[in-house]
Amino acid sequence: MELAGVVDAVGAGTDWHPGDRVMAIVSPRRPGGGAQAELVVVPAASVALVPAGASLEAAATLPMNGLTVRLALDQLALQPGQTLGVTGAAGAVGGYAVELGVSDGLRVIAVAGPQDEALVKRFGAERVVPRGEAAVRGLRDAAPGGVDGLLDAAVLDAAVLPAIRDGGKLATVRGFAGPSERGITIEPVWVISYLHNQEALDQLGHLVAQGKLTLRVAETFPPERVAEAQRKLHAGGIRGRLVIVF
Repeated sequence: MELAGVVDAVGAGTDWHPGDRVMAIVSPRRPGGGAQAELVVVPAASVALVPAGASLEAAATLPMNGLTVRLALDQLALQPGQTLGVTGAAGAVGGYAVELGVSDGLRVIAVAGPQDEALVKRFGAERVVPRGEAAVRGLRDAAPGGVDGLLDAAVLDAAVLPAIRDGGKLATVRGFAGPSERGITIEPVWVISYLHNQEALDQLGHLVAQGKLTLRVAETFPPERVAEAQRKLHAGGIRGRLVIVF
């Protein structure tokens, strides 16, 4: 869904020019295909400039997960000073959730393994609690009444509901929509609804340039090694993104 590159040609009615260094997001289900190609046609509204100082490889890691988190936080609609819980905080979605939550003025409590605690604290989490069976208890210890909202990047679904306060909100990234409990609102997040939100993508780029969002490339692959990259992705445990370079 996400890519970065140099503009080769433009249509009428756009402010983009050949030679511009851009990042973009596209739907993989569209007739023209997704982002894994040497040449990709994208709507102008799905494009933003590569952040200042970022490589094309690094910029390619931002649009899908960055917009997913931006949409999730918009749906949670927490106010500065409220508490955000984040599961899977060392991953691509979770890491952006911590950093964007902090940028939004939220108190962020993150769930991660002990090997990732230092990394997640660098993202700005106020507290990191261990993942696994102790995660809900750790979140409750850090926020005794329960967190105001939780972004479930680890896809724990109903298992994290006890960590959320009565009447709070849960943002899910794989379609989980309930059942819920104690008046908790569940917000499934579908990034496709932000495919043409150029303002949001621009703002993400500005945050990168300001040092408030971290771009992480785990490894790059030439196109002939796409299958290997897919196997690594599905095996899990990656810190950062795998990038195909054409």
